[in-house]
Amino acid sequence: MDLRFRDVEPTAEERAAVDALLGPPASAWEGGDRTDRDLRVAATGEHERDMLLPALHAVNDRVGWISEGALDYICRRLNVPPAEAYGVATFYSLFSLKPRPRRVLHVCTDLACRARGADALRRSIAERLGPPGLSWHESPCLGLCERAPAALAFCAGDPPSASVYGPATAELSDAEEPPAEAAVPQAGQDGLVLLRRVGRVDPASLDDYRAEGGYTALRRAFAIGPAAVIREVIDAGLVGRGGAAFPTGRKWDATARQPDHPHYLVCNADESEPGTFKDRVIMEGDPYALVEAMTIAGYATGCRKGYLYIRGEYPRALARLSHAIATARARGLLGDDIMGQGFSFDIEIRRGAGAYICGEETAIFNSIEGRRGEPRSKPPFPVEKGLFGKPTVVNNVETLVNVLPILEHGAQAYAAIGTGSSTGTKLFCVSGTVRRPGVYELPFGATLRELLTLAGGTFEGRTLRAVLLGGAAGAFVRPDELDIPLTFEGTRAAGATLGSGVVLVLDDTVDLAGILVRIAEFFRDESCGQCVPCRVGTVRQEEALIRLSRRPASPSADLTLLREVGRAMRDASICGLGQTAWNAVESAIDRLGVFAETEAP
Repeated sequence: MDLRFRDVEPTAEERAAVDALLGPPASAWEGGDRTDRDLRVAATGEHERDMLLPALHAVNDRVGWISEGALDYICRRLNVPPAEAYGVATFYSLFSLKPRPRRVLHVCTDLACRARGADALRRSIAERLGPPGLSWHESPCLGLCERAPAALAFCAGDPPSASVYGPATAELSDAEEPPAEAAVPQAGQDGLVLLRRVGRVDPASLDDYRAEGGYTALRRAFAIGPAAVIREVIDAGLVGRGGAAFPTGRKWDATARQPDHPHYLVCNADESEPGTFKDRVIMEGDPYALVEAMTIAGYATGCRKGYLYIRGEYPRALARLSHAIATARARGLLGDDIMGQGFSFDIEIRRGAGAYICGEETAIFNSIEGRRGEPRSKPPFPVEKGLFGKPTVVNNVETLVNVLPILEHGAQAYAAIGTGSSTGTKLFCVSGTVRRPGVYELPFGATLRELLTLAGGTFEGRTLRAVLLGGAAGAFVRPDELDIPLTFEGTRAAGATLGSGVVLVLDDTVDLAGILVRIAEFFRDESCGQCVPCRVGTVRQEEALIRLSRRPASPSADLTLLREVGRAMRDASICGLGQTAWNAVESAIDRLGVFAETEAP
């Protein structure tokens, strides 16, 4: 892509897609018709680069791909250099800058689906549609792990549409997608906290939500004030549920104290960790809970604007949240003077486009701002300089909805659940070779054995080989380690991690060496390439694992190389992707003895 405009005209359909989002162009400098004034005044108005990602989505959704003319027109409308816009458009896997069919199929080949027959599905689809290319792609985790093997088809048009398949077969027969509660084996049971409304309320009905206790927490927040809300969250002991486990109240307090304004709230709904799908279930089954929780977070931290950054592979969650936000706004629960309390707050949805790295908190900022989704060096930290250079609080979906029971029942009652260091309940995403996959809610302190018993254990005649905790960035545990308490401190003491709540069950039918190669391939694909340790290390890790999977006579050289590369990535990578890319591989080698049988006598 050249640094300059190429003067390639967009098609009428491409122009209409952009104009529907941005409005008609105001002058020829923005791609409109030339007037006498345009010949004399070279003014283009305000810079609107943060609309770059939505504009790319608009064209991709309408046409199926982004032509040079469409990209040129977007750049003129937003005053963005073409070379930089090209760098953004090529960063995301859901966009194409080459012609392709309007309907594109994405077939998941990641960990949970691989354990449940994704390889056979991929071969069958290749026989019917040909090798992966323009009409279908092999995809990383689609967040449909309870329905593995899964596939997702996007069809461009006005409006665009999507079809979800799971468990998918080569025929890809269209069927109605199951309700959100189908992913919750405990749905309707007493004792649930975060999942209590899933299956009990109509996700589209604000009245249903309020009848089941909705907006009780926001009313209490207004009654006690922002500082008291933050104190409740601190006293409850709530920590982040995305993997880092940072105290939520401390983050809110640090943001609220910043004198620089405006403050921003970002909800990280880009759960792309292989094996994770809990946030999707909340957004599909109880969307108003997230809207209310974000409003409370905005009130406590002094934010007037919140961004909900949702992954692009969640069409139903996107639709339900869009409806919930619009309804809440129409009923006075978002916007100006919420509930007559003089507080103004609104939520804008920003859709990701297929980049795991955008789950990192600073990469989200770059993505929202219309830049490549690359992590930023810290410090400064987001609470000081985050989105648009302003103080920003970032929490994921599960973390935010935990605020509701804290305010409804009080910090003391919340902290009484779980353990002293891990309070409340936790959502676990159970998938793989298990009888009842799905999202389970348990108090912190329950054991891995108890969770697997709830999920029905492995299939009859099969033996448990390993459990992957925390996803691709997590660690494997052996069948004799199932009494590990599912707490942050308990898993840490056992040399594992809770991460985002992934519990991937693998029986004796699963090729562990193949799983490790897939993990390495995932990190190689998803590395943003910004830093050398990660960019080069993930490639070298994959190469060594491929050689080891071929059962060499003497694997010692590659095992030594893996350890050296793993340490370099862990110590020197900019962000968590490179720092954790070696974790699961290391645990498989050291705890499970993968590749040990290949050593020469």
